[in-house]
Amino acid sequence: MKRQNQIRQTMMLVGFIVFIDTAGVGLILPVLPQLIMKLTDTTLDRAAELGGWLLFTYAVMQFLFAPVIGGLSDRYGRRPVLLVTLATLGIDYGLMAWAPTLTWLFVGRSISGIMGASFAAANSCIADIVPRDERGKAFGMLGGLSAAGFVLGPVIGGLLGGLGLRLPFVGAAVLALIGAVIGWVILQETLAPERRRHFSLARANPLGSLVQMARTPLVFGCLAVIFMIQLASQSQFSTWSYYGLAAFGWSPLVTGLTIAFFGMLLVVMQGFGSGPIIARFGAARVPLICLPFGIASFLLLAFAPNTQVVLVAILLGSMTGPVFPALQSLMSARVAEDAQGELQGAIASAISLTSILGPPVMTGVFGTFTDRQGPYFPGAPFILAAALAVLAVGLLAWVLHCYAELKPVAHLEIGQ
Repeated sequence: MKRQNQIRQTMMLVGFIVFIDTAGVGLILPVLPQLIMKLTDTTLDRAAELGGWLLFTYAVMQFLFAPVIGGLSDRYGRRPVLLVTLATLGIDYGLMAWAPTLTWLFVGRSISGIMGASFAAANSCIADIVPRDERGKAFGMLGGLSAAGFVLGPVIGGLLGGLGLRLPFVGAAVLALIGAVIGWVILQETLAPERRRHFSLARANPLGSLVQMARTPLVFGCLAVIFMIQLASQSQFSTWSYYGLAAFGWSPLVTGLTIAFFGMLLVVMQGFGSGPIIARFGAARVPLICLPFGIASFLLLAFAPNTQVVLVAILLGSMTGPVFPALQSLMSARVAEDAQGELQGAIASAISLTSILGPPVMTGVFGTFTDRQGPYFPGAPFILAAALAVLAVGLLAWVLHCYAELKPVAHLEIGQ
């Protein structure tokens, strides 16, 4: 009973930290355009370009430092890494609230990208204390809380931004510092000293972590699948507002409501649906069952004649919610206990890489098919996304056939 209470308490606190991390990022998004224009005295189109470079900077730093954060958590434990990154995020948001020039804003976003990789340590906490056959449910709960932060963060940021452009940064700083204080008081270390490993810069980088993961073909294959899925998702993240305006003439309100609708569905499917679905079908089968819903969703978005069909596509897309927790569970069961942070860092780097590559690719496809030359087809990025999802399903089926035989994760042994 005491063990279960500790797991429950740790889950709640780590989930709170993940929520704060995601909400803190979302808080500042609504005011970035106006703040950039104020700092640079420039037009909206130029501010959009600069905002894109801020997102690029954040993604690059997260890509580079996620394996470092994961490796440090494997060496020194999850608690100090989580507390230091959260406290630093709080200070960093305060820096951006003060930033007198665009250069300082870039410095702040660079630090945010480094410290924002803390979810590698958060996910590692789950791998430390949750039995292998229950990790899918736990990872799903974290994903649901992350999605909740994604939904609520911009809403709160928009409300605070109406009172002052700097207030969302202050709100994000307060959230992060509150999380650090609560963690300092309540969070217990989940990684025992005897399960820690030496920190090595040769492994604590994107290339080094991938080399380590490649030693286990199933893990490396699942990482490739995650990369394809996340790259496909960039078709939505990068072009959604432009797609809605070009195809249906959406107002900013409608665009925001559709994003909130998807976010709420994802909270339900990932936070509450992942556990029962993975328990019923096994972590290996869930992605093969759920990913086809994503393919259908992308195709519907590509050819949707009206907003009603888009809502159906969003509903279908939310059915992929259990995929990521299932893949995390599958990989976690195949990685040594002293390398869970390294695994989560590799996953974070793979996702961050799609945030670097995805926006120019997807917006480039969108621009090609919405200019005055050639056919007019705003849904073109979703065709590319559907193709990537098909490749992901094919690769995963092959990897599982060769290395996992579609067994539930509870039946898999480390080193198989």
